[in-house]
Amino acid sequence: MDLMTLGRRVRHFRTARGLTLDDLSAATGTAPSQLSLIENGKREPRISLLGAIATALDVAVNDLLSEEPPSRRAALEIELDRAQRSAHFTKLGLPQVKASQKLPQPVLENLVGLHRELARRAREAIATPEEARRANTQLRLAMQARNNYLPEIEALGEEMARKAGYTVGALTHHTVARMAEQLGFTLLHVDDLPHSTRTVTDLAHGRIYLPPASIPGGHGLRSLALQAIGHRVLEHTRPTSYADFLRQRLEINYFAAACLIPRSAAVGWLEARKKEKDLAVEDFRDAFGVTHEAAAQRFTNLATEHLGIRVHFMRVGDDGALYRGYENDGLTFPADITGAIEGQSVCRRWAARTAFLRRDRATEFYQYTDNPAGTYWCSTQTGTTASGDFSISVGVPFADVKWFRGRETDRRLTSTCPDEACCHRPPSTLAERWVGASWPSALMHQHVLSALPAGRFPGVDDTEVYEFLEKHAPRA
Repeated sequence: MDLMTLGRRVRHFRTARGLTLDDLSAATGTAPSQLSLIENGKREPRISLLGAIATALDVAVNDLLSEEPPSRRAALEIELDRAQRSAHFTKLGLPQVKASQKLPQPVLENLVGLHRELARRAREAIATPEEARRANTQLRLAMQARNNYLPEIEALGEEMARKAGYTVGALTHHTVARMAEQLGFTLLHVDDLPHSTRTVTDLAHGRIYLPPASIPGGHGLRSLALQAIGHRVLEHTRPTSYADFLRQRLEINYFAAACLIPRSAAVGWLEARKKEKDLAVEDFRDAFGVTHEAAAQRFTNLATEHLGIRVHFMRVGDDGALYRGYENDGLTFPADITGAIEGQSVCRRWAARTAFLRRDRATEFYQYTDNPAGTYWCSTQTGTTASGDFSISVGVPFADVKWFRGRETDRRLTSTCPDEACCHRPPSTLAERWVGASWPSALMHQHVLSALPAGRFPGVDDTEVYEFLEKHAPRA
């Protein structure tokens, strides 16, 4: 029950009947002061009193409990009250303005408008790289506590894929299109998507706009379509904070993965390979027709819950920077003072980096690494994008390597990171020669300094999106 809305509805019906608080008090046997508290949203009435008030005002109880403010003014009064109870307003130390009936409506409109702008600026202020890193760290730790497993989304993904006709193997583009149709949407490919978006959904006309189908049915387009569908299936509303935005992004990615590699088919496949002691991410990838990274991440969803294997995952750039990581097997990732791992440099002796040194990159690379936390085995695959090379690694503690292909490798290195002497401190002979005779100009990563553009959704240019929708909307 929203007490503010309830109170305003009681006041609306009372004044509409021409009754004073004293009149309502006489009719209900309740003191005027108590009725005033109810009308101001500061007290929750008993069910019996609510019934008495409804009778006295000649309305149904449901009329009082409706979530809709009874008038434009009531809506403004409720919004002002909530705004003045927010944390960012409290920090200002300003006195509250009582939204009484004596307050002129133009003044009320003005105050509410100012609070809306204050809230907008507060949201814009937190959409910074620092806030994003903090929110992402909290989300990563929360998923670590859940073994990177979300059973509710697993069930949704499996159910939707099966209803659309999925049986076994790779999820086809046609099946994805049927999933969209079941929700009342059509998938359309366009070559002029707004620059700040990956997909755009037209809720009014039931359309999901995707990039051009350069590779029909490719994993990327299937995944993008499923992520757009995920927003609808998971009943997401407009994110109210950057943390909320990141949580939604994680959930739609998880939903897409649960559709592309449905749990029952994946677990059966993995259990059979585990029994044969022949688990391999590259085979998992090929069996379901997804990218190596998607297969590796999906493996982390299922490994602990269904195979009893604790695991870690990394995506690392050729400069050694950690872009994404997950672990529940005790491996310690490099982290900054806030606990964020993104952008941190991983040890040069880890498989995620030594894999770049080999000539043959067509198959997985295997390596044991002795770390301060224990011995770990990793399977690493490298790839290339327009921005440079990267590696995808999946690893497990030594006790679990018996289930994986590549366990027989004799490649073994030792890492003492985070000890600076391991790989972050240059050899003394080189340092002595070059410390005062060099001046490198660092490559600047612009995203480090950039705040996300302000808009209804973080990073999205509203004007560009609305112009795009107007251009593509069907004409009557």
